[in-house]
Amino acid sequence: MSQSHEDEQHGQPGVEQSSNVFVRFQKNFERRFNRFRESYGTLLEWAIARRRTFVTVSLAIAVISMGLFFFLGRDYFPEIRSGVLQMHMRAPLGTRIEVSGRLATLVSSSIEELLPDQVENIVSNCGLPVGPHNLAFIPTPTVGSQDCDLTILLKDEKSPVWEYRQIVRKGLKERFPGTEFTFQPSDLTAKILNFGAPAPIDVQVNGPDIYASYEFARKLMDKYREIPGATDVVIQQTMRTPTMMVEGDRTFGLGVNRTLSDMADNLLMTTAGSQQVDQVYWLDPSTGMSYLINVYTPQPFINSVNSLKTVPVDSSNDITNNEVQLLGNLTDLSVEGTPGVVTHGNIMPLFDIYVSAEGRDLGSVLADVEKVTQSLEDGKPRTAEIEIHGQAELMRDAYFELIFGLLAAIVLIYLLIVVNFQSWLDPFIIITALPGALAGIAWALFLTHTRLSEPALTGAIMCMGTGTANSILVVSYARERLQEHGDALRAAIEAGTTRFRPVLMTAAAMIIGMVPMATGYSQNAPLGRAVIGGLLMATLFTLFFVPCVYAIVYNRRTAVQHKELS
Repeated sequence: MSQSHEDEQHGQPGVEQSSNVFVRFQKNFERRFNRFRESYGTLLEWAIARRRTFVTVSLAIAVISMGLFFFLGRDYFPEIRSGVLQMHMRAPLGTRIEVSGRLATLVSSSIEELLPDQVENIVSNCGLPVGPHNLAFIPTPTVGSQDCDLTILLKDEKSPVWEYRQIVRKGLKERFPGTEFTFQPSDLTAKILNFGAPAPIDVQVNGPDIYASYEFARKLMDKYREIPGATDVVIQQTMRTPTMMVEGDRTFGLGVNRTLSDMADNLLMTTAGSQQVDQVYWLDPSTGMSYLINVYTPQPFINSVNSLKTVPVDSSNDITNNEVQLLGNLTDLSVEGTPGVVTHGNIMPLFDIYVSAEGRDLGSVLADVEKVTQSLEDGKPRTAEIEIHGQAELMRDAYFELIFGLLAAIVLIYLLIVVNFQSWLDPFIIITALPGALAGIAWALFLTHTRLSEPALTGAIMCMGTGTANSILVVSYARERLQEHGDALRAAIEAGTTRFRPVLMTAAAMIIGMVPMATGYSQNAPLGRAVIGGLLMATLFTLFFVPCVYAIVYNRRTAVQHKELS
């Protein structure tokens, strides 16, 4: 009696317990799983008894939940944690290169103060590169000596760079008024998606009248800066670079035997050196190597407008005339603002207005940029055109293609099941689990504060296949049981309880496999979260919603058939 009582306590009356720990674990797991399945069977019977109400409420919840997609926000690819910040600094136009270098040093020290114990190193590059070939591969608004690129290396390779950007942007704006700071993408994916541009949104104003286009671009820039979430709004091309214009007096110059060429040559020799006027080489007889000779006035002696006015101008035609003429007597000097760089698109001058998104999804910022652009359409120069390029434009096309692919996948799955089941009704019952999958995806992204993106939509497409496969298991077994005894309600319950284990195994395997991706910091994290949320809800719909729909459809169909026979 004691042995029998002990066996009953372990759930296996009259059976001796094995000494193998794995066997005992398996038996305990089977016992608990069977209890869990029995509880599920009870809930399923309750749901099928109230099948119409259950289906209506579940479907309403799923449809309402899908409304969360409109509140998630849209990005092309999510920004990931990184160990690098890429920043561009633009000092006041006309700043000399050595002043820009000293300013970059002060900015670097301020960044280390704003991000204590976070910065590993800061590398700054100021001014233009040596050759035009190198300039073509610089993805920043570098146009002159006032521009500096700062690469900020962080100690933690998984730093929340979006938080650091806000801290640095606010701190530097307060400490260095008049200097412009913008951030560019540092990770390779964002650089590729931007096609080398420093921002995801690139509004281009293209027209033959360069001054009218520039003024209109400034109006657009001021309006874009008012958009919530729009940051680092700048015009890459500058039009007000301080320039000294020297205009020669032809009449007076001819009177003293000085031509415009004489004035230009002497001015260039003073400011840039003799190599700009007449390149002279010296041959070293000991080595046989030639060296370029460049003679110019030391820069400390040319430090004011009066210094330029006292530049002597000699005559290249009359070397016997020793009368000294000064540049100030022969020319009129004036200060003007000129283009720092001229970009062309389809031959005509072009201005790029760069807009980045911070603290708000890219899709919403893009929508507001388009609204502002349309609102100012009447003030656009008649000969100018406005186009929006960059990552944002590609995002719209990618979303259309992925959503179309999602709908096409659902239709294709339905048609394939129709061929397999030789029925139009059973495949419809099978795909009724898909609204639950979409609702689960919406809730998973919403609760994890994850925006809709291309990886998330890819995960949604993946989820459709697994969710449909589980529904096929349930409906195919329900068909077999219905053919066996003809009771639709009983067939639905038997299909749910019998296919309970394989459905859970299939869903659990996918969900567990996606956990490392969903909890990581890679750009595929939204994919994992979408798959996990979609499969969790799709599994519930497969185990409860699909059997209820099957019971409604075939119980009514069976009743009609019996009525016709009677």
